[in-house]
Amino acid sequence: MRLRTFLEIDYVLLITTLVLVVFGILFIYSSGVSGAGLLITNMYQRQIIWAGAGLFGALVITLFNYRRIYNLSVYFYLLTLALLLYTFFFGQVIRGSRWLRIGPFGVQVSEFAKLTTIVFLAWFLDSTKRNQPAIRRFIISGIIVFIPMVVILLQPDLGTALVFLPILLGTTYIAGLPVRYILFVGFSFVFSGIFLVLPLWQTVIMQNTIPTIMILTDYRFVAAGCLILLIVFLIAAFGYFRYQKRYFYWISYVAGIFIISLAVSYAAQQILRPYQVMRLIVFLDANVDPRGSGWHIIQSITAIGSGGLFGKGFLQGTQSQFQFLPEQSTDFIFSILSEEWGFVGGIMVFALFLILLLRLIRIITNTNDSFGSYIVAGLVSMYAFHFFVNVGMTMGIMPITGIPLMFVSYGGSALLTAMAGIGLALSVHVRRFLRP
Repeated sequence: MRLRTFLEIDYVLLITTLVLVVFGILFIYSSGVSGAGLLITNMYQRQIIWAGAGLFGALVITLFNYRRIYNLSVYFYLLTLALLLYTFFFGQVIRGSRWLRIGPFGVQVSEFAKLTTIVFLAWFLDSTKRNQPAIRRFIISGIIVFIPMVVILLQPDLGTALVFLPILLGTTYIAGLPVRYILFVGFSFVFSGIFLVLPLWQTVIMQNTIPTIMILTDYRFVAAGCLILLIVFLIAAFGYFRYQKRYFYWISYVAGIFIISLAVSYAAQQILRPYQVMRLIVFLDANVDPRGSGWHIIQSITAIGSGGLFGKGFLQGTQSQFQFLPEQSTDFIFSILSEEWGFVGGIMVFALFLILLLRLIRIITNTNDSFGSYIVAGLVSMYAFHFFVNVGMTMGIMPITGIPLMFVSYGGSALLTAMAGIGLALSVHVRRFLRP
């Protein structure tokens, strides 16, 4: 059985993953070389150790029948919630987020919470697909995802918290829940972001005060707006249930989106730290604070642009060697890769992630087990969100949120989580024809 399992492994997915990990080690090494050609850090050595442990763990998980964690998923979920709460109160703040210290090691529990949430959400959607209405399943799915998301946001770790949203949307979509529910959450998120950014845009960038926009920062107006919209929502909901007219449904639908958007945007104004707010501002215009928060984006775009078609050559990047790029081994490692390997190197990374995501989607479509397909759907959503946000962040087309490039960026917790996810996907793949 073990030999058969190894023969059934999706080696395209596994090799693609390993190539990305090797790219990461190479450029973590490059990020530690100074302008004098001296190696000033041993981070690449730690990354090699974590990569070896991650590969070993992925293969062990592949051999393990993922169905055995079906009834244990709730306990894994509750355990990570307990660890998140412990980290919130007693964890050590490192680079703006809280870590759990275990002796000399630092563990970012929020990374592992992504996996346990994916598995528990998959269990819930699979166990309720025949005996619960869609709206109930979607609401409970949202609660499952939003509980760890809120705890992580309060740590505060905005980037990691945001990853849970695409996990919810992607998994519930594959589970066949109505698209209008998914779009409701999606539009609520988009308008929350707009309402949060608008006051910052007009005060810092436009340097003008527009009263209509400024009401978004005033508790009284936000509360009044939510109350009015709530009344509209209740009247429309009553009209729909009383007369069964579709336009009443859509009025309540839109009112619900704006109630949530106003409330969430105002709550975000109170929760976000000043440096996180500045990240949103410099995303709109990096030149507002070119020596401060805008420095990341400016230097990252400079590094990517200076790489040209084929790059300056491995270990020849000036932006990294002279330490112009903050967090260059984590958040901005794609910038170093693009400077040294150019457009061609960037396209290689794009191609590898495309292959990885397509192979995962292929697993979703080929497996007979809905529990397994929901797990892989959550993984696809997680990997895709990390890729698009991180690469977009380095190019200046996405705000800086501290999201690493999975498999490539430096970090033990993130790499182990990413590799464990691949192990789960491979476990589903080798048992794709088995009936639950």
